[in-house]
Amino acid sequence: MNYGKITFCDPANGIGCRTVLFVSGCRHHCKGCFNPETWDFDYGWPITDVTKQLIIYSLKQPGINGLTLLGGEPMDIRNQPEVYRLLYEVKEKVPEATIWVYTGYTWEDLIDPYDTDCHGIFTSDILQMVDVLVDGEFEIDKKNLMLRFRGSSNQRIIDVPETLANGRIVLSKYMD
Repeated sequence: MNYGKITFCDPANGIGCRTVLFVSGCRHHCKGCFNPETWDFDYGWPITDVTKQLIIYSLKQPGINGLTLLGGEPMDIRNQPEVYRLLYEVKEKVPEATIWVYTGYTWEDLIDPYDTDCHGIFTSDILQMVDVLVDGEFEIDKKNLMLRFRGSSNQRIIDVPETLANGRIVLSKYMD
């Protein structure tokens, strides 16, 4: 898996200051995407052990609340093995860090075992480690700059632990 950028102390993509990893590779190609260069799975640099250690080090710094993955598409089936390994290591070494994931797939897509674009052997384990999932493709005709933590009104901010516990989608308290 490649990434296009890592941002440290980012206040825009989740609660508090966060380390943000822009994953490369996306098949959605949303009209009006703010990051179209990340559509290419080969864009940027490969995730290495050094990259992971840098991310983990950043999450241990005072004032950093957690890790946010966006892209590109972190939940594309091609990216999931490395996303799983990264999140597993983060949860093991910095368990207090919250995990936010932005995806163009919907919750329903992700849990559908027949959706081979985004559901595979790592999907359920990844979702178990995620605190907040912002789901749904960006839709330019539903773009709203007043929304917090999302670009278009069709996107949902999902409380993943509560959703898994209740067996139905539970929207996050951060949903506008």
